[in-house]
Amino acid sequence: MIRLLLTTGRGPGECRIALAGTLGVLAREAEAAGLDLDVATGPDADGHGPASAIALLAGAGEEAFAATWLGSILWVARSPLRPHHKRKNWFIGVVKLEPRPVPSTELDPADVTFDAFGAGGPGGQHQNKTASAVRAVHKPSGLAVVAREGRSQHRNKAIALQRLGTLLKLKYVLAAEADHRQVQSGHSRLERGRPIRTFAGKEFRSR
Repeated sequence: MIRLLLTTGRGPGECRIALAGTLGVLAREAEAAGLDLDVATGPDADGHGPASAIALLAGAGEEAFAATWLGSILWVARSPLRPHHKRKNWFIGVVKLEPRPVPSTELDPADVTFDAFGAGGPGGQHQNKTASAVRAVHKPSGLAVVAREGRSQHRNKAIALQRLGTLLKLKYVLAAEADHRQVQSGHSRLERGRPIRTFAGKEFRSR
């Protein structure tokens, strides 16, 4: 699956109209190519269209198809919002977002393996003589923790599971922040020039 960010780069309402029209063309071409397309759009506060959208492409040939869209998109048209405005060129950008697996925040104990060992360290002879400490590994994510402060293996397993659950949630937060940084970078990289595609008029005819 490929994720494409379509952005107006915080451009005016005309750029949002261009983005909405581009999504329509993208949908038609994806269908013709036999690709699945799902789109999540940002808010449309004034009815002119969203300022950004993320398109998910899946299917055979997705990479080659996506490559034909990466870059700046030019819509050539008189402003439908400001009839006397002289500007006719409205740009949006299409950026590929790098894949980032989203970890599940739900910890399934069945996905965790435990290794017991002598606790050692502070806590008295009881800890030293029994294999009460545990090392827990969450197999899907590779996250690992050690719990040794409990006086029984059962207690340390419970502590380890709690810690793994916390780490999984933090991993999700970090992944979301990384995605956010990618999106923000995509907004700022919009190049207004050398378009990879050009559309004209309210019908969005290819040029």
